[in-house]
Amino acid sequence: MNGTSELENRMGYRFQNRALLRQALTHPSMGKEDNQRLEFLGDAVLQYLMSDKLYHAYPKSREGELTHLRALLVCEAALSQVAAGLGVGQALIMDRGEELTGGREKPSVLCDAMEAVLAAVYLDGGMEAARGVLDRCWPGPEEVQRPTQDSKGALQELLQKNGGETPEYRITGHSGPDHDPRFEATVYQHGTPLAVGSGHTKKHAEQEAALHALEKLKKHSDL
Repeated sequence: MNGTSELENRMGYRFQNRALLRQALTHPSMGKEDNQRLEFLGDAVLQYLMSDKLYHAYPKSREGELTHLRALLVCEAALSQVAAGLGVGQALIMDRGEELTGGREKPSVLCDAMEAVLAAVYLDGGMEAARGVLDRCWPGPEEVQRPTQDSKGALQELLQKNGGETPEYRITGHSGPDHDPRFEATVYQHGTPLAVGSGHTKKHAEQEAALHALEKLKKHSDL
């Protein structure tokens, strides 16, 4: 496998069972024994470890703030950034067609592979080994390279990651004088309201609605 030793060096972790690493780096274009099952597990491992990390790192932050931070640090932008820094793309095993269409640099491919690699570390060395990789390799909230990070973006990524549609926002209320207006926004998925937010501008109201939706979804998750 090209680049696996360099990948292990950058992660600071050496695999005992190298078959796990190979599977984590096998793109679905290769068919059988790809990394999709590991990706599924890696998502849960990452959610748990990031939740635990943020809980202890921000003792004064409320649930909504922690949810927002976690959404930022487990989003596609963060995962693909980590994967690119580690050289995951160069180590991927994929068919020629996927490679010719830029598969080694696609954020979605890097994101999935990074989750799979984290799962492989967990299976190979346990939760503390996976925690070590996260501590050594993940950016801080202010270091995630994305044009803008907001609750609306985080909510959209979360819903789409779970197979849902893009959320829809509607202004459902307006009160107050012209010099001090108050807007109410509702965010919907599949036509069903998820949460309501308010603010002095329509944009702020939508951001608040998205943040409240993130909080609500977090309460119904397993973590």
